[in-house]
Amino acid sequence: MPFWLRHMLSVLAAVPALLLGTMSDAQAQSYPGKPVRMIIPFAAGGPTDLFGRIIAQKLTELWSQTVVVENRPGASTIIGTEAASKAAPDGYTLLLGTSTSHAANVSLFSKLPYDPNKDFAPISFLGITPLILVVHPSMPTQTVKELIALAKAKPGQLNYAGGSSSAHAGGSMFRTLAGIDIVHVPYKSNAPGLADVIGGQVQMMFDALNTALPHVNSGRLRALAVTSGQRIGAVPNLPTMIEAGVPGYDLTAWFAMYAPAGTPKEIVGKIAADLARIAKMPDVVDKTRSQGIEIASSTPEELAARQRNEITKWAKIVRESGMAVQ
Repeated sequence: MPFWLRHMLSVLAAVPALLLGTMSDAQAQSYPGKPVRMIIPFAAGGPTDLFGRIIAQKLTELWSQTVVVENRPGASTIIGTEAASKAAPDGYTLLLGTSTSHAANVSLFSKLPYDPNKDFAPISFLGITPLILVVHPSMPTQTVKELIALAKAKPGQLNYAGGSSSAHAGGSMFRTLAGIDIVHVPYKSNAPGLADVIGGQVQMMFDALNTALPHVNSGRLRALAVTSGQRIGAVPNLPTMIEAGVPGYDLTAWFAMYAPAGTPKEIVGKIAADLARIAKMPDVVDKTRSQGIEIASSTPEELAARQRNEITKWAKIVRESGMAVQ
């Protein structure tokens, strides 16, 4: 084959790749050109929903395009997470994932309708939050030690609400590490579970700070401890579970942003960069910190690595807490 023909063929072969790269760059530069849907796999009013709406509002301001929050609760985040995994990979469907959807569920369910590693494009880690142990004010317990003593005096008679894997894990770890017999009452999400604790139908719950604290401050709930290894700035006088008498108790939930697998890397990179900007905004930092959330950001690669570690971590939590696998 003549040299000039070989050269021409090699140039022509490179054209599709060049065009694809140019199209991808242009696509990212014009993104978003229409409203974006953010799926939150929890009910409205819950801790993840409240945090997600802060992020959605800031993205709306940055993009001059509405980010529409779509609550798809149920089945321990599986319903909403599966829906997001099957959406078109064009950047116009995002998922606010959590330690439940992308870590704990791997060990809690023998079969998932989605693969958290293969079916999603990681975008950015968004932050962590401890849980807070709250009881109904009618409970004759002012401390965790008193609650443990009551549970031992009434085995199988005290209930705890759980609408997420984190909330369920909170109670299961408490039961295991304190050596008590308390009963898990499952809910589709944390919000209705918290409502029943406030109403007195359930005695206790491990809930997120941002949803439980307003009720603690109003006197509708009594807070006993936080689940993190260290005290939290939003409630500096509240002891950790370890300080309160449960050695080895350390549990935090986390948030992260995902897109369906196959979403163009240029779009993923743009979203990650914009989320990093939001995580540094003083008003966002103050608002989320007051709710007990330490907002953060990461690269897609850092989130992917963190997620793999979290899956291993939650496998241990599920195993050691005795949580039932479905």
